[in-house]
Amino acid sequence: MEDIIKQLNQKVADAEEEILKFFREIVAIPSMRSQIGEVGQRIGEEMKKLGFDEVYTDKYGSIVGKIGDGDKILLYDSHIDTVDIGDPDAWEYDPFIGKVEDGKLYARGALDEKGSTPGMIYGLVFARELGLLDGLTCYYLGNIEEWCDGVGCAAFYDWEGVHPDFVVIGEPTNSKVYRGHKGRIEMEISCKGVSAHAASNYMGDNAVYKMLPVIDAISKMEKDFVPHDFLGQGRVTVTQVRTVSPSTNAVPDECTIFVDRRVTFGETKEYWRKALEDLIPEDKKDDFEVRKLIYTEPSHTGEVYEYEQYFPAWAFEEDHPFVQAGVNTMKALGIGDDPFGQGKWDFSTNGNFWAGKKNIPSIGFGPGNEIYAHAANEHVSLQEVVDATKFYGLLPAMLGAGD
Repeated sequence: MEDIIKQLNQKVADAEEEILKFFREIVAIPSMRSQIGEVGQRIGEEMKKLGFDEVYTDKYGSIVGKIGDGDKILLYDSHIDTVDIGDPDAWEYDPFIGKVEDGKLYARGALDEKGSTPGMIYGLVFARELGLLDGLTCYYLGNIEEWCDGVGCAAFYDWEGVHPDFVVIGEPTNSKVYRGHKGRIEMEISCKGVSAHAASNYMGDNAVYKMLPVIDAISKMEKDFVPHDFLGQGRVTVTQVRTVSPSTNAVPDECTIFVDRRVTFGETKEYWRKALEDLIPEDKKDDFEVRKLIYTEPSHTGEVYEYEQYFPAWAFEEDHPFVQAGVNTMKALGIGDDPFGQGKWDFSTNGNFWAGKKNIPSIGFGPGNEIYAHAANEHVSLQEVVDATKFYGLLPAMLGAGD
């Protein structure tokens, strides 16, 4: 093992300039609003250059690379779409060209999550060159995630028929091994009213006023949530309020709120739906509707994969063999501030599909600190991007304990 690590370190050192050049190039390609076609093409070119066995764009539009021919399937998951840049004036530099300062790259997508892609791709190639892929078929899956966690993965799983035995999620983990996160349930509540001219508002039935007691009740729900020992405190937030009205001078006859509920274990979509329904006054129930949400936005290929916006919580125990494979990889490489470190995300990832819905052993490992995701000062350490290559390259050798 010492000799393998020495060889791996040398390969990464020799390729460092190439790895970081590739990283800068994919960050420079905008991929907002799930438009990953161009950046996926560039990633595909790199995988072809490096000798992946297969490189293709799947039906849903994810870029896929395959390497190895073993019975067990290891999949590296990296979403390559990003959120919008927000207010351009909040950026002190071009968010795509970015800048390097104190060893960190500042740019949109540098942290969330294009920083994992170079290491995954180069790491798998180095693993094959070192003979570490015996018994494994490995995939890189560059997908969309920002608008609906797991939809690209579900399409790949169902439409391409690839069912991994292990998954590594490349979201930022501060170079630690993450083993779970809370889930999320998204629902809408609508209520009907009666419109009237604002000058004669007494003739109407204001849908906004009817919704206010429900919003107030939701704002007070968290005090009754029981925290999970590992996943922490569940959360609930009204994130949008929409109204329908003939004009700004009329009583609104419809009001809809969007509810984001961060759940731990035991909090199912059925349980949460009933909890919301119970907030509606008995004498007003006929005027209200609680709706589950279905993601139906077409991908950049025009394909639609209908996906319920229900994202289960998941976590694996710290002594789970795959978690330990990740920890042992860090320990062997001596990377990160705490090579024995484990943790969880506060936000949601594609793990809610792989682990939450399919119960596939999954861990997270990626460069950078998640707290800077989506921010104008989004950044990642270039050294962590390089070190992650070593992790992704050595992990296959540690999977014997995960069988």
